[in-house]
Amino acid sequence: MTSARLESVPEARDSRAGVAAAGPPSPWRTLFARRTYVAGLFWTAGVLVSRWSDAPDQAGWLAIRLDTAGLLYTAAAACGGANFLGVGVRALRSLRLDMNFLMSVAMIAALLVGEAFEAATLAFLFSLAELLERYSVDRGRRSIARLLELAPDTAERLRPDGTGETVAVELLAIGDRIRIRPGDRVPLDGQVVEGTSAVNEATITGESLPRSKGVGDPVYGGTMNVEGALDVTVTADAAHSTLARIVALIRQAEARRAPVEVFVKRFARVYTPVVTALAVLVIAIPPLLGYGAPMEWFLRGITLLVIACPCALVIATPVTVVSGLTSAARNGVLIKGGEHLEALGAVRALAFDKTGTLTSGRLEVVEFQTDAPDSQRLLGAVVALERRSEHPIAEAIVRFGESRGARGDGETPIAEFRAEAGRGVRGRADGIDLAIGTEELVGDDAAGGWGSDDSGTVRIFVTTGDRRSAMIVLREEVRPAAGPVVARLHRLGIRPIVMLTGDAAPAARAIARATGVDAVQWRLLPAEKVEAIRELRRQYRAVAMVGDGVNDAPALAEATVGVAMGAAGSPAAIETADVALMGDDLAKLPYAFLLARRARRTVRFNIAFALGAKLLLAVGALAGVVSLAIAVLVGDMGGSLVVTLNALRLARTRG
Repeated sequence: MTSARLESVPEARDSRAGVAAAGPPSPWRTLFARRTYVAGLFWTAGVLVSRWSDAPDQAGWLAIRLDTAGLLYTAAAACGGANFLGVGVRALRSLRLDMNFLMSVAMIAALLVGEAFEAATLAFLFSLAELLERYSVDRGRRSIARLLELAPDTAERLRPDGTGETVAVELLAIGDRIRIRPGDRVPLDGQVVEGTSAVNEATITGESLPRSKGVGDPVYGGTMNVEGALDVTVTADAAHSTLARIVALIRQAEARRAPVEVFVKRFARVYTPVVTALAVLVIAIPPLLGYGAPMEWFLRGITLLVIACPCALVIATPVTVVSGLTSAARNGVLIKGGEHLEALGAVRALAFDKTGTLTSGRLEVVEFQTDAPDSQRLLGAVVALERRSEHPIAEAIVRFGESRGARGDGETPIAEFRAEAGRGVRGRADGIDLAIGTEELVGDDAAGGWGSDDSGTVRIFVTTGDRRSAMIVLREEVRPAAGPVVARLHRLGIRPIVMLTGDAAPAARAIARATGVDAVQWRLLPAEKVEAIRELRRQYRAVAMVGDGVNDAPALAEATVGVAMGAAGSPAAIETADVALMGDDLAKLPYAFLLARRARRTVRFNIAFALGAKLLLAVGALAGVVSLAIAVLVGDMGGSLVVTLNALRLARTRG
């Protein structure tokens, strides 16, 4: 699996002075659009004039009608045709025949045989369909680009003496202290150093309920400060803020094609020359065999060319992908490309890491047993050694020790520190040789004989030298949403749902029972989690893995789709995962699967509709019952509208 490189993010962000100018202008204001408008006016005028005109409807071979309506239709064809004639000629020169070439041939042929109305209809409706397609894609992209505009252009920077000054956001540097007043938007990512408030983070996480913020909590650029004033230290400049990363990654994701889109593109490259050759045969063979008039078969062949134009087929996937990606981003789910959106929709089995996903990720020490003669010194040494580890268990032990007044600070001498993944730590602290960890680390003799055996707890053992000295009992809370989320995933047909954890069997079983997962594997090292994912892939092919995006990086990479939880504040998680839930909200997971499945169904429906409609119209054209105008109206514009509007329905998907 691939993932977008974050080093390219700064290049993808426009300057603050030119955010509004980011990307191309609105499709409704382009030269292409103006030509379409003029073509539409001429076409409408021609229709009105022809209703009250006694001029003949037909003209001879190689003749263009000279009546007023004919001139208006010809003008409409010229204006609309200017949008694709040049591209069609270039396609012919490069021998890569595309829809522009087909439409150019059909329009010119219609004019040559005196069918100015059909030529005008083709040029106008094809241009209009192309314009609507551009609008649908642009609509999704601009909804993401507008996120950047949510971050203010200026901020109140605090001077060393405590007074404030208004400066442009570009002038802020990491470490600057800024003040965010109630009702203001947060200009950049930072950390609260003073004050408390509630911040609406919907622009980042998709969660509309404000979150309480206090000293030490992160805030993100583009979010809204709802209540009190906050003093914040800047932790990321404008080019590297979470908001800028999201926008840049979505822009990169939109450029990455889903496998079905790649197939359709390849199919269209073969399909177009084949149908062009078929149209030539339809024009030439029947008259040579004496069936019907040459003009009749010429019109049928040209009509077949228009019907064969793969407009709706080609846009069926990219419009759906853009709609899906932007809808997900607005709901706090970052999907990093069409291939990942398609893969997520195919997932049937799911693996969860336990800590931080199904559980809150915050452990609390509920019991400390020791037979050491100086328990306070031992606890201080344990705290000092655990400060070197970033594991949640270590953090909980440090918090507990500090609450008990254990010293264990930076002045405690540490030597020979060594962390053993999934087992614990070893080292010397305050002159004491320590091993702190699971039974596998300290041995069965040191782990046995302690009184507590609560099946809902994590048990950590401490040995000093070669003798057992203490047992630390911790408990982890199950997320309130975990059980309902697992139940909803089951209703979506995702089964089995497996929990993978490095914890001991009693704690793992307790969490599994509380959440309703189908299976649980415990005491897994990172490499063993990877092997567990491989086994699931062998059985179920498409497997998703949900983790924190950092500690579970190997397993996330091994899965068909890696999903990172709470990625808003973690660049590493955003880079590692294929899908990132920006908020720490497990309830977004069923929404992501539901959206991906609807996108997958939408793509397949759009492709089937486009091919089916063209097949029916082609049969009608060969039979002489489908005219050139109907072919353009139904086969080209109608098909493009149906697949586009169907794709835009994804925006209504809710979790």
